[in-house]
Amino acid sequence: MLTGHVLPGIAALQEEMITLRQRIHAHPELGFEEFTTSALVAQCLRQWGYEVSTGVGRTGVVGTLRAGPGRAIGLRADMDALPIVETTGLPYASRNHGVMHACGHDGHTATLLAAAKHLAQTRAFSGTVHLVFQPAEEGLGGARAMLDDGLLQRFACDAIFAMHNVPGHPAGHLGFYSGAFMASADTVTIKVIGVGGHGAVPHKAVDPVLVCASIVMALQSIVSRNVNPQDVAIVSVGSIHAGTASNVIAESAEMSLSVRALTPQVRQLLEQRITELVHGQAASFGARAEIDYQHCHPVLINDAGQTAFARQVAQDWLGAEHLIEDLRPFTASEDFAFILEQCPGSYLVIGNGPGEGGCVLHNPGYDFNDDCLPIGASYWVKLVEAFLPVEAAISRHS
Repeated sequence: MLTGHVLPGIAALQEEMITLRQRIHAHPELGFEEFTTSALVAQCLRQWGYEVSTGVGRTGVVGTLRAGPGRAIGLRADMDALPIVETTGLPYASRNHGVMHACGHDGHTATLLAAAKHLAQTRAFSGTVHLVFQPAEEGLGGARAMLDDGLLQRFACDAIFAMHNVPGHPAGHLGFYSGAFMASADTVTIKVIGVGGHGAVPHKAVDPVLVCASIVMALQSIVSRNVNPQDVAIVSVGSIHAGTASNVIAESAEMSLSVRALTPQVRQLLEQRITELVHGQAASFGARAEIDYQHCHPVLINDAGQTAFARQVAQDWLGAEHLIEDLRPFTASEDFAFILEQCPGSYLVIGNGPGEGGCVLHNPGYDFNDDCLPIGASYWVKLVEAFLPVEAAISRHS
């Protein structure tokens, strides 16, 4: 572990912040229900001298710390948990049955709080720091809710950054990627309306299940025959529901799709072809289709300049050997993308280690690696001090 790189002030806070992280882990809350978590965050920030705004995007919290003239930087952590039954058996396992911090948002929150306390104690920067504790990242649009509540107007930032843990990479190693880093995510609900009937006389009905089966097979041609093989595109059929009995041909059937891309152009192409294909397949069987196409998350695009800056800060501090150089884009999505559409910045990752049995995110056996907390917090402090250097403020006013 990279203990030799941890800032002394952060090392002094390590046990306190591990206890805080495990406390949050034991009391997980779903999106827009983070009442206890947000109250805890607000209480800590107030104690440390931050200006605190609550209820931003319903349950979001923003802490602001000013130390002289200069630019403004934003750092964001997510707070919500997932509807998963935890199986870790840890002493601090979830006490809210069916809800679990299976993505490490407890660790992200504790990491940013550790940095927050250190920054308040040292104030070795000149400018403004906005710490954004976001609700409802897991598919409920918490970032969009905060933006709709005036996040970037009320807490203007010259750049904003976020960090997420990734199991499978060495614990504490940092990874950066310029450009399209996380995929767009759209949810498509398709209702196929046929003609119900008796299973013994199928020729007198229009079977929506057969239509759905044909649509599923035809959808596979979109990625293989319509999208450039060098581009990333995913069309996954997650569910099909129809009928109640083996001898009844249902009147209708419903299917749901997850659609992902790493460029806005491919995202648009997928929507066009899915829509054309579904209607065409349904019509060819004498059925019709209704499509509800929900645009959930855009492609997350890291600003080239801010990503290069953030990487350089890490390299100067940790050395190139502790950076994840083989990092590639993820086909998962992240609603920090909405914020990056309006403010330059970068979304980086921190290795969470191999985990028990290689346990991945959103798994009931997952746990955030507390060894990553001091490295992540130290990096946030390093980034703030590099982005808001005291020397630059002195030279501007000398």
